[in-house]
Amino acid sequence: MALIVQKYGGTSVGTVERIEAVAERVQAAHDAGDQLVVVVSAMSGETNRLIELAHAVAPQPDPREYDVLVATGEQVTIALLAMALNRRGCPARSYTGHQVHILTDGAHTKARILDIDEARVRADLDAGRVVVVAGFQGVDEHGNITTLGRGGSDTTAVALAAALKADECQIFTDVDGVYTTDPRVEPHARRLDRITFEEMLEMASLGSKVLQIRAVEFAGKYNVPLRVLSSFEDGPGTLISYEEGDMEKPVISGIAFNRDEAQLSIRGVPDKPGVAFHILGPVGAANIEIDMIIQNIGADGTTDFTFTVHRNDFDKARAILEKTAAELGAREVTGDDKIVKLSLVGVGMRSHAGIASKMFETLANEGINIRMISTSEIKISVVVDEKYLELGVRSLHAAFGLEQEEAG
Repeated sequence: MALIVQKYGGTSVGTVERIEAVAERVQAAHDAGDQLVVVVSAMSGETNRLIELAHAVAPQPDPREYDVLVATGEQVTIALLAMALNRRGCPARSYTGHQVHILTDGAHTKARILDIDEARVRADLDAGRVVVVAGFQGVDEHGNITTLGRGGSDTTAVALAAALKADECQIFTDVDGVYTTDPRVEPHARRLDRITFEEMLEMASLGSKVLQIRAVEFAGKYNVPLRVLSSFEDGPGTLISYEEGDMEKPVISGIAFNRDEAQLSIRGVPDKPGVAFHILGPVGAANIEIDMIIQNIGADGTTDFTFTVHRNDFDKARAILEKTAAELGAREVTGDDKIVKLSLVGVGMRSHAGIASKMFETLANEGINIRMISTSEIKISVVVDEKYLELGVRSLHAAFGLEQEEAG
């Protein structure tokens, strides 16, 4: 008998028929002897509907009342799923975040989980019940309903799994696992049987949308084995854990990409101490996140400074940089919001040389110019023109042997 936490996202519970299908899957696991905690999101589209209602009444809704409103989406789903299970003779009980007492800080719309009182859940599990918990929400020390922000239901599931010391946390979604890259870009992408927390964190931070980075961080911190599965078809999914698996593990596990990048450069800046802070300080103060940075020293005592930001922040960051350029007497400011970031990820890089040169050679053979390069112990990222995204992903996928294995 295993203690399993399962999480079903909005598309998995998007209709009554889908909720019934989830109930069948949960009942089968319960009948097999497993103890089950099921975390669900609001039905697909419901949270957006509630947000539209909020903005129709108040263009800038009060954060406390906003959380009270949007938290109701999950309350509908937990009740319906518990009803479907009970009708099947599978005893179930639903709980909102504050009933389980998922204690969070007071940061409305983006609260962080501080503690979970699992006593009530354990009592139900010991009594043979399936416990159905609303994802995405909790309660602060003053009893106010809070929501956890983007990816909150994944985080709820992982936090419950950590508190209960569950054997596994299963994230059911609309894909059947983690792939070597996005199959919509590279049809030969292969589902990975397993991947390490480190690799998944890099993949998530670099653009992979399968799991929210916050949930992966939480799982890694508390060593909760995570498995990504499809709620629409059976299969083993992908296990995310600390174990690196086979000795012959491939050097590269996957290729991530991010379309949401923009590049800014300030040229001809005096090369003196403090100039980097003078350039980046105002950008950071405007709450604009900076990703990659390159500084080149010129022969004339000046420097060129280039960095990337999220595409949505491009115009705002450029305006700040224009002002800084005037203050520093820089030669010019240039920018481009038609770039993408391609990244190779794999723990095997630690023990294999030549990965970077092979990556650069592959892109050069396709006539793809590299604008910026960034590396870490298990990642190499490059910035290229947006038009080369698909060609770059496919050529790297083939060069590092990540293709789907032929059947037969």
